[in-house]
Amino acid sequence: MLGILFNDKECKELDYVLRKELDEMLLDLNDSRLDGDIKGAIARRYKIIFRMYARIASPKELSRYALNARTYRS
Repeated sequence: MLGILFNDKECKELDYVLRKELDEMLLDLNDSRLDGDIKGAIARRYKIIFRMYARIASPKELSRYALNARTYRS
């Protein structure tokens, strides 16, 4: 296990970066031009980034990024 201390400014920056990455991956998952293998790789990465974001986000903010069957169409 690894631990990192962040000040408020760094925590806000991390929050911003993770949200933007999740947004980009959601767009990619909904892109009909990508095949199933690529979407599968993106979905696996999404789950990792989502778990990182879950450590610093409120439940309300986190619910925006919850991946469900409607979001991920292969």
